[in-house]
Order: sequence, then C-alpha cells, then structure tokens
Amino acid sequence: QVQVVESGGGLVQPGGSLIVSCAASGFTSDDFAIGWFRQAPGKAREGFLCSSSKDLSTYYADSVKGRFTIARDNAKNTVFLQMNSLKPEDTAVYSCAVRKPYIDPGSGVCPMEYEYPYWGQGTQVTVSS
Repeated sequence: QVQVVESGGGLVQPGGSLIVSCAASGFTSDDFAIGWFRQAPGKAREGFLCSSSKDLSTYYADSVKGRFTIARDNAKNTVFLQMNSLKPEDTAVYSCAVRKPYIDPGSGVCPMEYEYPYWGQGTQVTVSS
C-alpha cells in the first residue's frame, strides 16, 4: 500500500522561502517518479514540476523555474520542494503525486494528473504581507 504524506507549507511574506516535503512509502524500491501540482483559489490545478526517477532530470514550468528546486533523501523516500523568492501569485494548495519511475522521453513534458495514482493530502502555501 503506497502512502504519500506532505508536510510544511504555511504563511510567508513575498520574497521569502518555504519548504514542503513529500514522503512516499510502500514502493518496492527506493525510487519513484514525482510530480508537484498546485491549485490557486478559483483556478484549475496546474502541474509545475516533475521528475521521472531519482537519477534523472527534473522539469520545471516557466512560472517557477529559477525559484523552485527539489532535493531527494533517498534513504527516507522523501522529496523536498524548496521554494524561494515567493510571490503572492504562488499562493495555492500544493500537492505532490507519485508513481513508479518511467523512462523520460526527454521532451520536457510532464505526465498528466491522471497518470499519477498516489497523491498527498495537499498543503496550503500563502504568500502575503
């Protein structure tokens, strides 16, 4: 049984930083693919980051490129989303989703939401002064 637990998030001032973690358990190996999504009030959920496995490239949407990064603690099957230079428009519920590793086609296109079977509970990130 795969379980995904998020932690972190909260309130931060514009220009500030925040870390959200995503811990996945129940995989038969220590590797998994991950996608990060966010949903702002009144808007559709959008994916902004994906990584096909622990050893391969990570793709970032233009809206977060240069400001957000991820790091993995493979021993704990945990991925950390480091968010810097936060803006009010980054305010949203952030969710991580995981699946078995896949072969990265190198296109820079992330899997769709429905391709991730396991989701965290979501955590609120609010950027406001």
